[in-house]
Amino acid sequence: MIIRGEVPPGGRIIERALCEQIKVSRTPLREALKLLEAEGLIEISQNKGARIISFTQTEAQNLFEVIAGLESLAAELAVTRIGADDLAALDDMHERMCAHYERREKDLYFELNSSIHDTIVRVSGNPVLVATHANLMLRSRRGRYMAILDPLRWQESVEEHEAVMAAFHARDPERARLVWRRHLLRTGETVCAVLKSETGSSAAAKDAALPR
Repeated sequence: MIIRGEVPPGGRIIERALCEQIKVSRTPLREALKLLEAEGLIEISQNKGARIISFTQTEAQNLFEVIAGLESLAAELAVTRIGADDLAALDDMHERMCAHYERREKDLYFELNSSIHDTIVRVSGNPVLVATHANLMLRSRRGRYMAILDPLRWQESVEEHEAVMAAFHARDPERARLVWRRHLLRTGETVCAVLKSETGSSAAAKDAALPR
């Protein structure tokens, strides 16, 4: 819900209402909230409860610079290490992701997109890279979902996925690295643009509400 923007940044989490919505008791919900706090998605105050942490332009830029470095290295390594079964699985996920794109099924597309990114990281075979990447995933997924809300960026993203799959089949690690680095940096740029637009809209709304 946080990743998809269903709960607004700065908004409070009402535990009782959320328990009813997702049909769980307070105990597992509170455990989940502790995990989300550790992931940097929410903050919990003893007096005010849980609140969604805002995603800033500076944070998005810093985060996607790191993610771009990690995932481009993962793609470079994965091209040289991937086996036939993993390559076939990537092909299958890519084809299904493209089908969801054609039908504009955003959530289903996003789930497969995330699986492709995670698979490339896993196939890199570097446990340090995998662990570091996992620590950043929730924050980056929140940004990546924001990016595909832009139709032009969504189309561009699909084309970049096509290009990285071509690099895998050509066994071209340098091409895979360059394509995937650009892919993640462009996502970061789009997220920053969305956040800038939201900040401007919020400021304009506040200004309009002031007495004249």
